[in-house]
Amino acid sequence: MMAGEVKNDTIHFIPDSVQQEQYRYMIDLKRKPDAIKAVWLGAILPGAGQIYNRSYWKLPIVYGALMGCGYAVGKMQGRYSDYKTAYKDLYLDDVAGTVNEADPAKSYVRLLPEGYTIARMGGVSTYINTLKNRQSNYRRYRDLSVVATVAVYALTLIDAYVDAQLFDFDISEELSINIQPQVYFDTYTQRTTELKLAITF
Repeated sequence: MMAGEVKNDTIHFIPDSVQQEQYRYMIDLKRKPDAIKAVWLGAILPGAGQIYNRSYWKLPIVYGALMGCGYAVGKMQGRYSDYKTAYKDLYLDDVAGTVNEADPAKSYVRLLPEGYTIARMGGVSTYINTLKNRQSNYRRYRDLSVVATVAVYALTLIDAYVDAQLFDFDISEELSINIQPQVYFDTYTQRTTELKLAITF
């Protein structure tokens, strides 16, 4: 089927498929998301910007990354708290002379590797240093996990903004790029070689 269109007293016939494609394109333009709104929605609720842009396939990636980072923060915070408490308890017991590695309720005893005693760890002073170092390590890991969480959150906002901006960017098969060598003759008939880059719209 062909649809007629009059321009300058001349009838031009446009295929229905072309008109339908133009119609769909105009509808898509009306539905083009606002980039600033997408960012604000994503700032209020992670993933909301992707939903607003109708990029639903990105949601598992967004929430998977955020949940992974959240798990890492919680895990590192828990380990940091355990070693901080054990270090404090062992230090105070050492000062008071009440170190009791036979008591499983002691925080520093619970952190001993299976089959190990404080003596096998190098003595009280060495074990205190070990607990202090591990406390510092887990605090650093926790801080890095927090930074990673913030970075992932920021990336979701950047993605929502860029996705909204490029909503109507043409990525159809009509676009192509062709790179090929070419022999070029200048005005002096000297043969030279060049690289030709052609982008077809």
